[in-house]
Amino acid sequence: MSLVCAISNEVPEHPCVSPVSNQVFERRLIEKYIAENGVDPMNSQPLSEEQLIDIKVSHPIRPKAPSSTSIPAILKALQDEWDAVMLHSFTLRQQLQTTRQELSHALYQHDAACRVIARLTKEVTAAREALATLKPQAGLVAPQSMPASQLAAGGAGGEPMEVSVQVGMTPEIIQKLQDKATVLTTERKKRGKTVPEELVRAEDLSKYRQVASHAGLHSASVPGILCMDLCPSDTNKVLTGGADKNVVVFDKKEEQIIATLKGHTKKVTSVIYHPSQSVVFSASPDSTIRVWSVTGGNCIQVVRAHEASVTGLSLHATGDYLLSSSEDQYWAFSDIQTGQVLTKVTDEAAGVALTCAQFHPDGLIFGTGTADSQIKIWDLKEHTNVANFPGHSGPVTSIAFSENGYYLATGAQDSSVKLWDLRKLKNFKTIALDNNYEVKSLVFDQSGTYLAVGGSDIRVYICKQWSEVLNFSDHSGLVTGLAFGDNAQFLSSAGMDRSLKFYSL
Repeated sequence: MSLVCAISNEVPEHPCVSPVSNQVFERRLIEKYIAENGVDPMNSQPLSEEQLIDIKVSHPIRPKAPSSTSIPAILKALQDEWDAVMLHSFTLRQQLQTTRQELSHALYQHDAACRVIARLTKEVTAAREALATLKPQAGLVAPQSMPASQLAAGGAGGEPMEVSVQVGMTPEIIQKLQDKATVLTTERKKRGKTVPEELVRAEDLSKYRQVASHAGLHSASVPGILCMDLCPSDTNKVLTGGADKNVVVFDKKEEQIIATLKGHTKKVTSVIYHPSQSVVFSASPDSTIRVWSVTGGNCIQVVRAHEASVTGLSLHATGDYLLSSSEDQYWAFSDIQTGQVLTKVTDEAAGVALTCAQFHPDGLIFGTGTADSQIKIWDLKEHTNVANFPGHSGPVTSIAFSENGYYLATGAQDSSVKLWDLRKLKNFKTIALDNNYEVKSLVFDQSGTYLAVGGSDIRVYICKQWSEVLNFSDHSGLVTGLAFGDNAQFLSSAGMDRSLKFYSL
């Protein structure tokens, strides 16, 4: 077994060993290194020539000392040069290793600094939002004549002020809700059971095909449109919420984006277009509800009604109040002008997260879906649970009231859609879908004649017969939002494939 020099990686002519590192060296190389550095080259510990221990090996007879003009002298000079190169190469290898370690440490410090900066930026953003919420509420505290102790408790922690929960629904608000319900009921009776003449007939609806598709509304890096709504007063305006945390207002006629609204810190799961104002609403798992000005392109109100993901959003027929549901097990009724939460209620006995919420067309009752497959009907004025509809299995994903006020459609993670009669409080029809069909969206048209189901594909049923008149599979991902145009003149859909599609004749 031959010995190898730790510096030159060659068989040494005069091997010796260092007692400091226990490594073998060519004596002339290690002596030069010690003369220059005074340490062992392997571990940088002090080392002197006297400490080196020769290793006895058999050597050929060395030639006599050559003269300075002989070929061996030239070879000796070359050997010296080679030794110097070996020593320099070894030093460079050591420096390279040290530099690599320093670079690794610097990269780790940079990564840690980036994480700290990101966390601080997030905290600053949250603090600014909290401040923006507190400013409009600050002027509303005094009229409530609240005790000073409650004011201190509400403002000390920088929370959106518990005063919003304690405001309650005043008699004026309740009367306003009652008057609106009376008007809506009267209008519904006037319409009677006649179908609008302008409504698209079922045989024409069955001929619908895709006429437009738009895929550039939301970011491609975080693909998916999670919700959509149409402006009731101008159905050319489409509102979408995406997994990219943005809310987008799109003009169907002009085929261009009107506004991109940014502010949520997580994906947007619910959106609503105000029927008479240039205002839209959005909700997100970041636990906030935001009110946006479309013309200004900015957030004008942040409603902090919940402490967990907001799962459902519905606008009252007055256009002044929002219903929201959350994974914190509460539903909340909020004033959109002030951002105040007027009332907040939970079913303490159930103790389960709410997954969706929807107002009845009259606005005095509403429904919520739960994570344990229940549908609960609530009386808004009394804050009480007045009916429960069991029957689904798995979390309820969507609910929709028919404009006639009698029917409620519900979907859950059991591949079925159930229809409920609110007069008899029972399930009168179950539409069984394909195995593993995921129901994500349910919507009736404004006349209550058609029901659209979105999920694994798009299906449209005609009410009362509950027969399928239309089926589209154009989306490459789950369909998460559906909406009918006026008199069902067109159908719009949005999905996880990031596309917004329109169907008509």
